[in-house]
Amino acid sequence: MTDTVILPDDTMADHTTADDVTDHESTGILSSESRMRRIVTVYVPLACFLVVLLFPFYWMGITTFKPDSELLDYRNNNPFWITSPTLQNIRKLLFETDYPRWLWTTMTVAFGATALSLFSSVLAAYAIERLRFRGSGYVGLGIYMAYLVPPSILFIPLATIVFQLGLFDTSWALILTYPTFLIPFCTWLLIGYFKSIPYELEECALIDGASRLQILRRITLPLAVPGLISAGIFAFTLSWNEFIYALAFISSSENKTVPVAILTELVQGDVYQWGALMAGSLLGSLPVAIFYSFFVEYYVSSLTGAVKE
Repeated sequence: MTDTVILPDDTMADHTTADDVTDHESTGILSSESRMRRIVTVYVPLACFLVVLLFPFYWMGITTFKPDSELLDYRNNNPFWITSPTLQNIRKLLFETDYPRWLWTTMTVAFGATALSLFSSVLAAYAIERLRFRGSGYVGLGIYMAYLVPPSILFIPLATIVFQLGLFDTSWALILTYPTFLIPFCTWLLIGYFKSIPYELEECALIDGASRLQILRRITLPLAVPGLISAGIFAFTLSWNEFIYALAFISSSENKTVPVAILTELVQGDVYQWGALMAGSLLGSLPVAIFYSFFVEYYVSSLTGAVKE
């Protein structure tokens, strides 16, 4: 017979405690390594991205509230901070220039071009994706290829059309020409989003006697609200920031949009009014930022729906 050796309870307790301590130490080492790896691979690149992304807005903000003495004398003043904040630059922008009118014109053009582009894009995307006519895929690809044509090439023939129609130096010149680069991308985006909506819903409506227009209005569009918001945000942003067409088709100071006006009206020869320029840029970017903040969730969900097959 073999003798069975029974360890005392204290010895077993000490042995178990030692193993637990070893496991805890190894777990602590692994957790610290994973934490360090996460900091290096996630938080450090994210922090760098945020600095690069937000620094222009920070620079515009501090320049807006800096007096001219601090802007022109970096030897005695910190360029990254404000010693004596002032509202003179904003006062000059709002009360000594036509900036409120420029802002109103930009908003009118952006909303008008966005509404026209969305209306046309919805009809085009629905026809290409749902009617399934011969060559619809090539038509959708051709529409998207049209978006890749540079505006610097398009504005030359468009300028001739604008002059012939008598729209030069009016807001309609921009409202009617901006859709030339807004509709192609919005149509492509909505085509991708319409693909994510089950076609069986429309088939059931067709069996019940609904027309295509009724299906589009009552079934497809309510389900495609995130896609419409995403296309609207895209169109509104491009219309708000567009520069080439606004520079070529508008000549009078009171009809200019913000991107063109702050560069052509606030720069006099070789004198740059940096405080007013940065104030105009900062105030001009606020509507777009507010617009994004309200619809960012719909924007992200629509992008994921657009690439979903």
